[in-house]
Amino acid sequence: MRFLRGALVDSEPALELALARALVMDAGSGPVEESLRVYRPASPVVVFGRRDTRLPGFPSAVAAARAAGFEPAVRATGGRAVAYTSDALVVDHVRHEPGATGGQDARFETFGEMFVDLFRGFGVDARLGAVPGEYCPGAHSVNARGVEKLVGTSQRMVPGAWLFSSLVVVGDEGRLRPVLAEVYRCLGQEFDEGSVGSLSREVPGLDVDTVEAAVVDAYVAGRPATPVPVPDDLLETARDLVDQYRIR
Repeated sequence: MRFLRGALVDSEPALELALARALVMDAGSGPVEESLRVYRPASPVVVFGRRDTRLPGFPSAVAAARAAGFEPAVRATGGRAVAYTSDALVVDHVRHEPGATGGQDARFETFGEMFVDLFRGFGVDARLGAVPGEYCPGAHSVNARGVEKLVGTSQRMVPGAWLFSSLVVVGDEGRLRPVLAEVYRCLGQEFDEGSVGSLSREVPGLDVDTVEAAVVDAYVAGRPATPVPVPDDLLETARDLVDQYRIR
């Protein structure tokens, strides 16, 4: 497994998102080594889904994100708006797999249950499933106690490969709730601030470093996983794509 760890030196939310696209495009072009990328966002961001950009309230939602100190961007994977800070982890898992356009539900179940098991090891009452009023609603969210969302997952499939992306909220739920409330109000979508949770809310003192180490261990499952730099060719591809993820 190719293990890419840490934010990019010239990190910006749009470039991080574009790199995930570059990874899955590369995997779809032919057999390549399975890739795992884990990074802590460098700055607060609100990432919109493509469907959000077509709503009449989208410009107002972007302005609201910026006013709250969150940089807006748009992602290629499915779903609705999410927000996170550096007190979170983004996990991008990419695999070359013929017939990747199938198996979507199985991946949601498999990786969702992996996070549930991992969090239960921390003492969290973790469960798989949506919670009422959650941001970026999904049947395979990972939640705490059936009421607060902890992890959102999404996928992108291309012929011959898939990208499974997970957002793990470790902390800062107090910063996320008001900005998400305003963004969803602008977009005209239902949202309950109380649905936003975090791992450190469930287990006080739990930090990103500890969660990151456990997530990596769960993914690599004993396989060698020495961190390597992002290959230059993939970074160049990401830079070519980045304008598709920026919001002016």
